[in-house]
Amino acid sequence: MNRGSSVFVLALLAALGIGLSYVAQYNSAPRIAAEQRLIDSDKLLDLLPRDSYDNLPLEQPLSLDDTALGTSTLQGGWRATRTGQATAVLLRSQTRGYAASIELLIAIDLNGRLLGVKTLEQTETPGLGARIAEWPNAWLSLFSGKSLVEPDDKGWALKKDQGQFDQIAGATITSRAVINATHDALRYFDTHRQSLLEGPSHE
Repeated sequence: MNRGSSVFVLALLAALGIGLSYVAQYNSAPRIAAEQRLIDSDKLLDLLPRDSYDNLPLEQPLSLDDTALGTSTLQGGWRATRTGQATAVLLRSQTRGYAASIELLIAIDLNGRLLGVKTLEQTETPGLGARIAEWPNAWLSLFSGKSLVEPDDKGWALKKDQGQFDQIAGATITSRAVINATHDALRYFDTHRQSLLEGPSHE
């Protein structure tokens, strides 16, 4: 085989390899996307009791992008329904912690009670504020069952600020930020309850 033929064969094999790689990637993309959606779904929906909804909440986002609240900003939200009736909303909140932004997921049932709070992203001090990223989280579980009126506005603060909540040891600023952002979310839910539970979502 002469040099020209060898180059041609190598080029052909290279093109064939690239083509096969493209086809494999193209065919696997939907599966990878589906697996990623499942991972995201598990991460975002584990605050909701599984028997409390029968829709696909992540496919029904609420129009909340960059809604500024008192000490936080809502980055988005989703509605959970069962037999067509709303059962809960999930609110994605961003607040300022000690080191940088903290992103929280806050689940509220239709009666305005917290189903749970979870940290999605944070860069707080390791061993101190960063403990809010642990899951399950004993400190964040203290918020479950609380509402806008239980405790009242004054109660939504650290004990050192005359409120009802303990802080994460050595992480006053982080603890205060999470409490305030959660309180913000409850106030927002109370003010916009009808639109959150019954209004249109972007499907």
